[in-house]
Amino acid sequence: MNAQGQDWDDLRLFLAVARAGSLSGAARALGVTHSTVFRRIGAFEERLGVRLFDRLQGGYDLTAAGEEMRESVLRIEEEIAALALKVTGQDQRPTGTIRITATDFLAQALLPAHVAAFRAERPGIEIEAIVSDTVLDLTRREADIALRIGNPGQEALVGRRIGQLAFAVYAARGRAGDPGTGDWVGYGASHGPLSRAMARWWPGMRQVYRTNSITAAQAAARAGIGMAALPCVLADRDPGLVRLCPLPEPFALDLWLLTHEDLRHTARIRMFLDFMGTAVQAEADLLEGRRPLGQVPAVD
Repeated sequence: MNAQGQDWDDLRLFLAVARAGSLSGAARALGVTHSTVFRRIGAFEERLGVRLFDRLQGGYDLTAAGEEMRESVLRIEEEIAALALKVTGQDQRPTGTIRITATDFLAQALLPAHVAAFRAERPGIEIEAIVSDTVLDLTRREADIALRIGNPGQEALVGRRIGQLAFAVYAARGRAGDPGTGDWVGYGASHGPLSRAMARWWPGMRQVYRTNSITAAQAAARAGIGMAALPCVLADRDPGLVRLCPLPEPFALDLWLLTHEDLRHTARIRMFLDFMGTAVQAEADLLEGRRPLGQVPAVD
């Protein structure tokens, strides 16, 4: 196998199927169609003259040859990612693209206003926001910067805590209720720390609607389905919601800004990290919920 681009594309495709265990999962990860993955993986096996996957009813399982290839391809992927990080880390030009990963509500509540202000200062830098609740791997260059709730503690990542996200109980205007007896928009098993705390505070709470998305919970509360525990930075800016009460106990989640250690000296990455850290810390009152009940600050 040579080192031409098409061969690496085939290896990336092979890894995507191996990781997902299905053609549809690989297609979503790569942003291509199911039929494209089916066609290309078959052509790849035909060129190699070996079957890499067993086609089973439940998905695609690696054969013995596929297992051996996966180990080799993972090493190649690590080397390519490391090389890309080192090369990018030497770039001192205040231009280019920064790929930022964030959850849906952080991408809505925090990023837009600050990205607009940043680009007003640095028009040569473009921003790509990857909105996902999945934790992307910065060591594999799935993104350059992560705006995350909590620090994953990965050895190769560097960053800092830039704030804390406070939560409170919200409902649609004119739909006030008793948290102990009223209807709730809940998170089910998702958002573990918050869900566990809510179950402890209100053991008999009636969750009439559940979602794994904070922005979906915000929309449901605004529609009048029930009360919801929401981040103040998101809900206090929503004119369709009113803050009913604080949580029974102090509850906040740390907000982190992270990048790979090989990228932190890249000019555009360093500029954005410094700008975003300062800008978010200036919003501490909003992040930490220090607003009078019922006050709705203007959206920036």
